[in-house]
Amino acid sequence: MSTFLPPDVQAGLDAARKKALKQRHRLRVEANGRSFRVIRFEDDGFTLDIQDAPHLRGLVDVFDGGNHLYQCLIVASSEEADEMRYDFKRHTLAMDKAPVDFERVREAPVALLGKEG
Repeated sequence: MSTFLPPDVQAGLDAARKKALKQRHRLRVEANGRSFRVIRFEDDGFTLDIQDAPHLRGLVDVFDGGNHLYQCLIVASSEEADEMRYDFKRHTLAMDKAPVDFERVREAPVALLGKEG
């Protein structure tokens, strides 16, 4: 049995595989006002389609749909087949509130009521 595939069939299979990988993830990376679809996301980095992705470097934001997940410091590390790999220098969970620099008392009043009359 031959393992040879005509070039157009191989290109079609590669395009279908790439499309399936992109649809599996809702993750996207935003950098410099542009958005890129994540193909693979791992603990130490992520990959983007090499045709869409420039050599990103610096601060980027990672979103899952409309939810801001991470703020990351990245560097482009390698090209693997038709994917560009980026490694994290740092990735931090995105917070919806600013951190406080004081202790919050659990029994603190929620609001103060004034006197009437």
